[in-house]
Amino acid sequence: MGIVIAVISGKGGVGKTTATANLGLGIAMYGKKCIVVDFDIGQRNLDMILGLENRVVYDLVQVMDGEASVRQAVIKSKANDNLHFLAASQTKDKGVLNSEKVKVLVESLKETYEYVILDSPAGIESGFEHTIEFADTAIVIVNPEVSSIRDADRAIGILDAKSQRVKEGEEVRKLLIVNRISAEMVQNGEMLKSEDILDILNITLLGKVPEDKGVIDASNQGKPVILNEKSIAGEAYIRISKRLCGEDIPMKDIESPQTGVFRKFTGMFR
Repeated sequence: MGIVIAVISGKGGVGKTTATANLGLGIAMYGKKCIVVDFDIGQRNLDMILGLENRVVYDLVQVMDGEASVRQAVIKSKANDNLHFLAASQTKDKGVLNSEKVKVLVESLKETYEYVILDSPAGIESGFEHTIEFADTAIVIVNPEVSSIRDADRAIGILDAKSQRVKEGEEVRKLLIVNRISAEMVQNGEMLKSEDILDILNITLLGKVPEDKGVIDASNQGKPVILNEKSIAGEAYIRISKRLCGEDIPMKDIESPQTGVFRKFTGMFR
């Protein structure tokens, strides 16, 4: 049976959907069969980041309602045959979801895929609760700023309260990705350090992603930045994806400014 991973944030605009797309593709590039599912009912964006918006015929609500089969609705990635995608509905609202239908969908996907990644909607309303309800693991995406950390902490609290695994006496594995880190701003005290964020949230650090202007361009082109070998964010997502697949990858320091000759020298050893 596959692993169900919910990607959550609490606060919108932190790069959660971008992370979902890149992690899904990174896992697929590692040779694992993966599906990413957009649970942001009414505000579909994951399809655009994956470059699949023109291929959507059926969505997850139609699958849950029996109007289409999983086979009909699932779309294969252009970038890697191991990655598949299931779109959110743009015509429904989050009220159409219910626990039993979500459970049936998730269980069926676990039978086919090694990794089932659910992109939760921003905020902590019913759509968020249904996304986390049957997850084995939650990946929390934050920016190194106070408002993002505060909202993430609240989302973690709801995860612990609503998770079926917790209700059954088990634990949900919680992992943290600190996104859009600027080394200069961290050093100037304008951004929180990862260590401080970990102290507040008390969960395991999965990875750090540096600020990279290429991420927006990649999203606009429908080509996740992980495909760009020159992208520092893409490189970070590759490392994080390998960790998710069980490989022991050392955490790279991206919070200390590196300039000039020193940057060139250290780059030789990446």
